[in-house]
Amino acid sequence: MITGKTRLIGLLGWPVGHSISPAMHNAAAAALGLDWAYVPLPVRPEALPSALGGLAALGFRGVNVTVPHKTAVLPYLDAVYPVAQAIGAANTIAIGDGQLTGFNTDWSGFLADLEDNGVDVRGRDCVVLGAGGAARAVVYALARNGARVTILARREEQAEQLAGDLSEGAPVPVAAGALARAVEVVRAARRPLIVNATPLGMAGGTDAGLSPWPDAPLPADAFVYDLLYNPPLTPLLHAARAAGCGHANGLGMLVNQAAEAFELWTSRRPDRAVMRRAAEAVEAQP
Repeated sequence: MITGKTRLIGLLGWPVGHSISPAMHNAAAAALGLDWAYVPLPVRPEALPSALGGLAALGFRGVNVTVPHKTAVLPYLDAVYPVAQAIGAANTIAIGDGQLTGFNTDWSGFLADLEDNGVDVRGRDCVVLGAGGAARAVVYALARNGARVTILARREEQAEQLAGDLSEGAPVPVAAGALARAVEVVRAARRPLIVNATPLGMAGGTDAGLSPWPDAPLPADAFVYDLLYNPPLTPLLHAARAAGCGHANGLGMLVNQAAEAFELWTSRRPDRAVMRRAAEAVEAQP
């Protein structure tokens, strides 16, 4: 029950009605006996500045940020941690003493899930499909940890722009190309990691049933990671399973980034298994 003593955290985005983040965070708080409540905050893009300005006044301790606001929030924050600045996106805001500080936990949540799946990116050929907002944290994580990264997108100039933005500080410059070259690029790689950072295959959307990978066999030595988690097996992951590839969806990344944000706000380490079970329970609902 929310009372006048309940500490508030939430999710800033448009739309947010589909999000499973409230279930994860509220389950984590309950398991720790914390009087905290995580609430969805649907904010239209044109209302973002005023919404951010009101968070501290309303007593919020922090918020997650989702599409389409992850990049748009940066100019309105009082401080931005260097990693979030380098990525060019904040998915977490901590609020204290009236100040809003931006963080990015997407990149580390992604790496942690790869590690949980036994994937070492150091020196590995990695192909990221898509160059939109979802790709930024993924490319940063891979490039800064010694992977050889190629970004492929329908708009090659968008891939080149992102590669240029994120090559600074990377041991190996990030390459870019057209999505139409996906098969060629992957076949030239050894034990490639293929990451889908596009919305193709997302349940309930106009792209449901589609895949960023063309109608061609995936190499059996590839590991395929889809940032999407609904459905649990996207068309791309179905193809990966059929080819005998290791594969994972993005639910583990979602849980990991959420757990890091929760700890930033509360200074308490949540039980990630509790958070994952809560997420899976929501996903299992019709």
